[in-house]
Amino acid sequence: MRLPLGRPGSRRGANPDGSMTLMEHLYELRNRLTVAMLALAAGGVLGFFWWGVHPLGFASLNELLTGPYCGLPPGVRLTPNPGECQLLQTSPFDAFNTRLQVGLAAGAVLTGPVWLYQIWAFITPGLHVKERRFAMVFVGVASILFAVGAVLAYFVVPAGLSFLVGLGDGAFTVALNGKAYVGFLLLMLLVFGVSFELPLIIVMLNLVGVLPYTKLRSWQRGSIFGLFVFAAVATPGQDPISMIALALALVVLFELAVFIAYLHDRRVVRQRAEQGWDDLDPDEASTLDHRVEPVAGYDDVT
Repeated sequence: MRLPLGRPGSRRGANPDGSMTLMEHLYELRNRLTVAMLALAAGGVLGFFWWGVHPLGFASLNELLTGPYCGLPPGVRLTPNPGECQLLQTSPFDAFNTRLQVGLAAGAVLTGPVWLYQIWAFITPGLHVKERRFAMVFVGVASILFAVGAVLAYFVVPAGLSFLVGLGDGAFTVALNGKAYVGFLLLMLLVFGVSFELPLIIVMLNLVGVLPYTKLRSWQRGSIFGLFVFAAVATPGQDPISMIALALALVVLFELAVFIAYLHDRRVVRQRAEQGWDDLDPDEASTLDHRVEPVAGYDDVT
């Protein structure tokens, strides 16, 4: 069977049933990616100029970036100008690269609804109505969990840095390189944000029947131990404060996911009892009609 080739510029709405040819799919993918990339580029420009301005009274991007570092006591960090908090620049392009990197990251967050919608609009026509709702809930909850994890990491970083620099016992002064510090901070935000997706994955696997509540309950002690090990390995700073904060947060989210699995499985058991599924004889023949019927409007393919 040969797939028909569509003409450039064809859109999904050209056919009443929403079907598209292979080339039309490729052209739509190109258009969606173009819009998403333009949105990311525009967000990067906004983030780049947000670096030194205070939009609507909010903190500037450089203040948000240096906030955890400036939270260190002035006596342990290098302060060339009294009363100011500055990162160390060791090459001519450090400031530009840091500003560009942080601006792109902030722009991706600001324009998230635009490029996420483009991805969603390309995928959703191939899903049923129930699957669309299911996927929409999944994306929404995943975004919220990632944001909560990133915010927790932002407030944990100062405590972790204070612990690490305090190990020198006054023998060192802290002068963090801008590139290294930004990489460390963004990595912390990413690790915490991705780690917070764990309970959502557990709930989704429970909903499809892969992880029943009984199995999760039997694995509970081992899972909690594994979460502490994961936090110790995944935390970029390797400081106990960040590790404990991440591990405790994951344990709380894991217990919440187990409780949701318990409620779901109990509801399934109640539905099976009401509809009598468990009383069916496995050896009894099905009453469904399995005879093949022709489909109206289609010719037989030989």
